[in-house]
Amino acid sequence: MNAEPRIDRGSRRGHGLMKWFWRKVRKPLAESHFAKATIASLLATAVRFIYWTNPPYSGSQDLDAIHAEYAPAVAALWHGQHLLAPVACPPKPGFVVMVSRSADAELNALVIEKLGIETVRGSGGRAGINHFDKGGAKALIALKRALESGKNVAMIADIPHGTPREAGLGIILLAKYSGRPIMPLAVATSRRKVLEKTWDKTVVNLPFGRRAVVVGEPLYVPANATAEELETKRQELTAALNEATDRAYRMVDERR
Repeated sequence: MNAEPRIDRGSRRGHGLMKWFWRKVRKPLAESHFAKATIASLLATAVRFIYWTNPPYSGSQDLDAIHAEYAPAVAALWHGQHLLAPVACPPKPGFVVMVSRSADAELNALVIEKLGIETVRGSGGRAGINHFDKGGAKALIALKRALESGKNVAMIADIPHGTPREAGLGIILLAKYSGRPIMPLAVATSRRKVLEKTWDKTVVNLPFGRRAVVVGEPLYVPANATAEELETKRQELTAALNEATDRAYRMVDERR
C-alpha cells in the first residue's frame, strides 16, 4: 500500500528533473549551429529509415507517374501529416518547400535541407486575408520562380496554430499567379503515434508497417480569379486535401 505513493513521487521528481534539464540545455542547443546540424542529420536519417521500412500497399499511388503528368506542380499538405512527404516526392528536377519563418520551424527546415530539398521561409496566409507581410510575399515570389524553372514546390496548406485542416489563401494565390496545379497530397502509415496534445494532432510515423500515398485531383486557379472565386478555391482545396488524407488513413487502417 505504501509503494504506490513513493513511485508517484519519484515519477514526479523524475519528470521535474527532466523539465529542469531541458530548460538548461534548450537555449545552448538552439544557439549551437553544430548541435542543430547534428540533430537535423539524425532526424533526416530517421525519416528515410521510416519511409523505406514502410513498403507501399497495393493501390498506393505512384508519385513518379503523377509527376510526369502534372509537373511542375504545387504539393499541398496538412500540418502534422507531412513527416514522410519530403522522402516520398520525386527529387528531380528539384523540389522547393515553404517552411514557416518561426524559430520553432528552423529545425524542420534543416531536416528538409538534409534530405536534399530546397527551402524558403514564409507564411501561407490566413483564410480571408488577401495581403501578406514582406517575408510571406518574398516566399511566394521565390516559389513562383521555382515553378517557372521547372521545379515542383510544396506548401503546408493550413496556418501554424490556426484552424487545423483549413487551407490558407497563400497556396491558392501561388496557383493563381503561377498557373500551375495544386496537388492535394497525403502519406499515411499503418504504424504511427498521434501526439494528441499538439494543436494539429501531429502524427509521428513509425517503422516496420505499410504506407499509402494518396493524391487528389489537380486544382487549378484561373489567373483572373476574383476574391470570391479565390475563397471558393480555398474551400475546395480544404475539402480535397481532407478527402485525400482520410482516404490514405482508411487504406492503411483497413489492411492492418
